[in-house]
Amino acid sequence: MVASLSGSLALVVGLAVLLLPLMASELSRPRDSMWGAVVLLLGLTLVTSADRLTGSPMLAVLCGGLLIGRLGLEVLQLRWRALTPEEQQRLLSIERWQTSLNELLITLARGIAAVSAATGTLLAALKRGGGSKTSSGKRWVRGDTPSDGTTSATTSPTTANTQPPTPVVHSFAEIDQLLQAAGSQAG
Repeated sequence: MVASLSGSLALVVGLAVLLLPLMASELSRPRDSMWGAVVLLLGLTLVTSADRLTGSPMLAVLCGGLLIGRLGLEVLQLRWRALTPEEQQRLLSIERWQTSLNELLITLARGIAAVSAATGTLLAALKRGGGSKTSSGKRWVRGDTPSDGTTSATTSPTTANTQPPTPVVHSFAEIDQLLQAAGSQAG
């Protein structure tokens, strides 16, 4: 019972620390998200392992929770004292919190919309069969060209006048020969 309650409290505190940069950026620091994740992990562990924590392990968890809470309170007080009086006054105003909450809700709505759009696109691609096929169903096949550079009868006249086909290379020696041939043609 105590482990479940302290785990739930740790989950709430961890979520609050994670949301601190969004809600009160004046009080947040760069590594707060890491510590918020650690507190969330502690909360999840306490909630899921509540039946196994009895006796002295539960006493150790309670003492650790009290120490973490006291340290968190000291850090919060230190950060509050580091603010200017104008920043402290602004943090205490209701309008500022309403604005922050509205921005958070808008950000969450945009994130949910982006995830649902990506999910819809992914599902549509999976229903089509991978999405790699063209919608017209045309297949483009390049005809084989003879080594003398003339076009074969299967190559259409529009593709015969563009660029010559890229040769297939099987070794580094062939690459050297092609580079030397290209250098002699350019020079």
